[in-house]
Amino acid sequence: MIEQPLPDTDAWIAFFAQTDLPVLRNSIHELERLRENADTVNGRVLAGVILHDPLLTLKVLAYIETHRRARQTTDITTIDRAIMMIGITPFFRDFQNLSVAEDQLNDHLPALLGLLKSITRARRAAHWARDWAILRRDVDVDEITLATLLHDVAELLMWLFAPKLALQVRNAQLAQPNERSATLQEEIYGVPLYRLKLALTEAWRLPELLAQLLDHRQAENPRVRNVKLAVDLARHSADGWNDPALPDDFTAIRDLLRVDQETLVRRLDVDESTAQNLLAMAAAGEPFVPPPA
Repeated sequence: MIEQPLPDTDAWIAFFAQTDLPVLRNSIHELERLRENADTVNGRVLAGVILHDPLLTLKVLAYIETHRRARQTTDITTIDRAIMMIGITPFFRDFQNLSVAEDQLNDHLPALLGLLKSITRARRAAHWARDWAILRRDVDVDEITLATLLHDVAELLMWLFAPKLALQVRNAQLAQPNERSATLQEEIYGVPLYRLKLALTEAWRLPELLAQLLDHRQAENPRVRNVKLAVDLARHSADGWNDPALPDDFTAIRDLLRVDQETLVRRLDVDESTAQNLLAMAAAGEPFVPPPA
C-alpha cells in the first residue's frame, strides 16, 4: 500500500507495473461457476462476466498484450475478440487463483466502499454509453462500452493500492466542491488522474483506439464525446439527480444524440417519478431539488 504521494507519473507507473491486479470476489465466483461447464460456455456469456468487472476487464486486456503473437498486427479492442484470441479453455487455465479486491481492502473498509461505488458508477456509465452508441449507429458499440467501463481506471487503482490517499482526495473534493478535481489530485497524489490514466494506457500498451476514446483532448470526435458524456452523467448523478452540473450534461447529450429531453430521459432506465422530475428540471433549466423527507 502506498501511503505517501510518489514523486511523479513515472514512479506511479513503475509501482503499478509490479502489482498483482485483484478482481471482485463475485467475478471469481462467476468464473468458477462457468469453469464447471467450460465445454459448453460460449464467448458471449464469458464476456458478460468479464465486462461486469472493470478490474477483470483490465486484467484480460493486459494478458492479451503480454501474449501478443509476433504476427498479430491488429489491436484487440473488445472483450469478445479477446476471448476469441485466447480461447475458452486457455482462458480458464490461465485465469485461476486470482487475488480478491475485497480481501486486499479488508483493513480499509471506507476505501472498499469507495472502490465499489466507483465500479458501480463505471457500469452505469458503460450501460448508457452503449445505448447512446447504438442510437448513434456507432461503427463498433462494444469499443465504446469497453472504453467507458475503463475510463476511471486510475481512480480504481488508487482505491486499491493507495486507499488512504484516495480517501484524502474524496474528502478534499467534498470540502472544496468548487476546486478542480485535477488540482486536488495533483496536490495529494502528486499527479492528476487524467494524466496518469493516459500514461497507463501507453505503459500497458492498451489498444491505440481505446487510448483515443479515453482522451478528452479529442472531444471533437463524437465517439470520444459519447464516452465522456456517459462518464460525466454517471458521476454527477451518483448521489442523486440534484447536481448543478446535470442541466449542462443533458444539453450536451441531447446535442450529441439529436433527441429531445423526454426521449433522453426515457432511455436512462429511471423510475417514473425520477423521470418526471428530470423533465421538470430540464424545463426550468435548473437542477432537481428533491422534496424534504
